Amino acid sequence: MTGFLLRRLGGAVFVLLSLTVILYAVFYVAPGDVAQIACGPRCSPAQVAQVTEQLRLDDPVYTQYGHFLQGIVAGRDFSTGTGVEHCTAPCLGVSYQSDQQVMTLILTKLPVTGSLVIGAFVCWILLGVGTGVLSVWRRGRITERLLTWLTLAGTATPVFVIGLLLIIVFCSTLQWLPSPTYVPLTEDPEQWAWGLLLPWVSLALIESAKYARLTRSSMLETLAEDHVRTFRAYGVGERAVIGRHALRGAVAPVIALSALDFGSMFGGAVLTESLFGIPGIGRELVHAVKVVDLPVVVGVVLVTGFFVVLANAVADLLYALADRRVALS
Repeated sequence: MTGFLLRRLGGAVFVLLSLTVILYAVFYVAPGDVAQIACGPRCSPAQVAQVTEQLRLDDPVYTQYGHFLQGIVAGRDFSTGTGVEHCTAPCLGVSYQSDQQVMTLILTKLPVTGSLVIGAFVCWILLGVGTGVLSVWRRGRITERLLTWLTLAGTATPVFVIGLLLIIVFCSTLQWLPSPTYVPLTEDPEQWAWGLLLPWVSLALIESAKYARLTRSSMLETLAEDHVRTFRAYGVGERAVIGRHALRGAVAPVIALSALDFGSMFGGAVLTESLFGIPGIGRELVHAVKVVDLPVVVGVVLVTGFFVVLANAVADLLYALADRRVALS
């Protein structure tokens, strides 16, 4: 188990290091004149030259990348023209627009996106796995065909369509819910939950569809195996066969898919946050792209990549705990 964990840790570090190389090359080397982008289109040549000196863009590319990597690991100093500002590790740079440290900006948005992702994650796991189990339990009947149709419709429907329908029906027509607004959990837990209910449901309806299909296909594959037929021959009830044995066979692929979705959702819930006006990381990423704020874009993508790698590492650990053969492979 120790060797397995060390191999996974080494792989995670390698992936994150490779991600920093790709991001730096794409956003800082490829765009061209980074100093002009940072300074703005109305800057004079003298101002652009000053920004170039402050950002140390005259150094070779590998030296600039070394400073970028040093900031993530140990922090770095930035020249402001009138003094020096220290950026503590993990330092992802300073925003071109607000002159705020990118990591500080992301940390202020992280609880908002975390509230959205964690709540939606719980909803789509319960709804998706439950729907998959129910369709297997009622296989061959009209219930299975209805659930299969609903999961296909959920997979094909964009999240903004479902979100708009939920707002129109529950906020405008029926007026059962107020318009979604984010309230911090520490201020009012009840309003926090009500404000995020529709975003949770919107994401859950989209994401749960593929979990239902994955759970159903995995369980049907397990039910066709020899040991399940043996259990049935010995008189084991259908409920026990489905609940204890078939569902266990669906756990592994669900863990793998949920790890990837959970991590990527921290930066991927752009449409949901924009639609419901949630001031999270995804909405901040959209704003940074519009104003070409490269440090914020790189920082958000890097933090999202970190969560994806972390979620997959946790999934690998759960695999190993569930099946020791994984740790020995």
